[in-house]
Amino acid sequence: MSEMIDTPVDGTLDATGLNCPEPVMMLHQHIRDLVPGGLLKVIATDPSTKRDIPKFCVFLDHELVSQQEEAGTYLYWIRKKDA
Repeated sequence: MSEMIDTPVDGTLDATGLNCPEPVMMLHQHIRDLVPGGLLKVIATDPSTKRDIPKFCVFLDHELVSQQEEAGTYLYWIRKKDA
């Protein structure tokens, strides 16, 4: 779960510069607006997202397809659960 994803995404959430709990609150809204099975890319700079986003996915049954960290930026690809 660490390689970069080349698959086209259905949406992007740029949460750079935001701190807990804002990235997850924004993620909740963005994933709600996504079609079932859609792929969302999340860009964040808050290190707490390394803990919070995987827990969010497990709790709400979304798939954390991949995650990556590069120079203080955290990237996540999340597939919304099917209806």
